[in-house]
Amino acid sequence: MQNVKEKISRNGGSLKRGRVRKLAVTAVLGAVSAALMFVAFRVPLMPSFIQLDLSELPALIAAFSLGPGSGVAVCLIKNLVHLLVTTTGGVGELSNFLLGAAFVLPAGLVYRFRKDRVGALLGSLAGAALMALASLPSNYFITYPFYAMLMPMEAILDMYRAINPNVQTLMDALVWFNIPFTFVKAMLSVGVTFLIYKRISPVLKGKS
Repeated sequence: MQNVKEKISRNGGSLKRGRVRKLAVTAVLGAVSAALMFVAFRVPLMPSFIQLDLSELPALIAAFSLGPGSGVAVCLIKNLVHLLVTTTGGVGELSNFLLGAAFVLPAGLVYRFRKDRVGALLGSLAGAALMALASLPSNYFITYPFYAMLMPMEAILDMYRAINPNVQTLMDALVWFNIPFTFVKAMLSVGVTFLIYKRISPVLKGKS
């Protein structure tokens, strides 16, 4: 009986340490993700106000190594941190969080049920596709209405028309520019994750 109690106690202690480590690693990845939001650069063939960053990268790594909930938590942490310096009144951060969650949640869920490279790839593709599709309503109903408060919508569309004169409406701009851009952005994070995940996974999981 004593041995059973000791075993239960050891298992309980191990589970508690595992939860604490998971929270700590999630917090660290959230901080890294927040830092990466500040490392952005312009993309050719896109309006100047659209910039590329890899802040979803730590969230995808968290979703694979710690579970989809941790991936979503990283997305939340980075945007809460970014609220301290927001220039959009939280609108940009809300959109960023929704798109990030749409990316890492399906990726982490698929990988949970198939823990191999095929599962990771399928989950990543599903997440990237969902993120790209979700960018349409997110931009149309959340982000660009805010931009229109700062700049006339026609001025915004003119920036797209300078690249593609066929743009007539905001929907045109989002379909031809923002959706492909969002998908490519997600796939860049996927590519980097595939390059480094095997090396850092043991450290994140505390098995090194």
